[in-house]
Amino acid sequence: MNLALTVLEITAPVFLLGAAGFGWVRLGYDYPTEFVTRLAMTFAVPCLIFTALVEADIDAGAVLSLGAATALAYGVAAVLVLGLLRLTGQNVRAFLAPLTFGNTGNLGLPLALFAFGDLGLGLAVVVFAIMAIAMFTFGLWMVAGTANPLRVLKEPILWASVLGVVFLTLDLSPPEVAMNALGLMGQMGIPLMLLTLGAAVARLKPAGALMAIGLSLAKLAIGLAAALMAVWALGLTGLSAAVLILQMATPVGVTSYLLAERYKQAPEAVAGLVVISTLLAIATLPVTLSFLLAN
Repeated sequence: MNLALTVLEITAPVFLLGAAGFGWVRLGYDYPTEFVTRLAMTFAVPCLIFTALVEADIDAGAVLSLGAATALAYGVAAVLVLGLLRLTGQNVRAFLAPLTFGNTGNLGLPLALFAFGDLGLGLAVVVFAIMAIAMFTFGLWMVAGTANPLRVLKEPILWASVLGVVFLTLDLSPPEVAMNALGLMGQMGIPLMLLTLGAAVARLKPAGALMAIGLSLAKLAIGLAAALMAVWALGLTGLSAAVLILQMATPVGVTSYLLAERYKQAPEAVAGLVVISTLLAIATLPVTLSFLLAN
């Protein structure tokens, strides 16, 4: 009973904020998704990443170990997803990136914060940063059909992650006035991401519900399997392992739909994946958290 209450206390604020964004749009109020997303990804989230890394009591070796495990987990997931899509005859360009990369930002970061505290958030941003870099290189290449690795150099998330790791490794700390300013900006990140997730889901027009359910369940199974394989292969333990498993269990992200829409790769079907997998996550993420907290 105590475990169930703990999981409810962790997940309820996350889904309630998402529901608030959903309800805001459904009531007919304006929500400038593109502007808010740009604000979050350009300022708030990079500040959140930097301050979480600098302030978290994380050993630099743990960051490197988690980073390696994350890269391995996504590599394994990509291979498994590719095999599934080839086997079922699905559109590889449309579905490989959405089924490989999850919503480690909008859902993963707040869940890690509420479940494991500031240390969990610090570890979760490592997973999120690696996912974001892979999404805007490998993922973009899969959807667009062309690659521009230098594009990732324009992403503030990359530089916030690099600077955060440098400050963490060298045990440096910016002036307090700078940390206060960055902290205030970073505090906007999680609420903005959750509200935007709800608003985006409210506007999506999903198609192919049955296929979306099947692929969403497959994504969850593959993500968990890939995480467990990476944890076992690299000997990851404790909180780092729990955070990686939680992040790999997150549903399809809205970014996947935005890329599918931009490059005309079955956007309606990808929208269905976003909506269905997010709805399924309301049930599956609490189960995953229960397992992680019990162990």
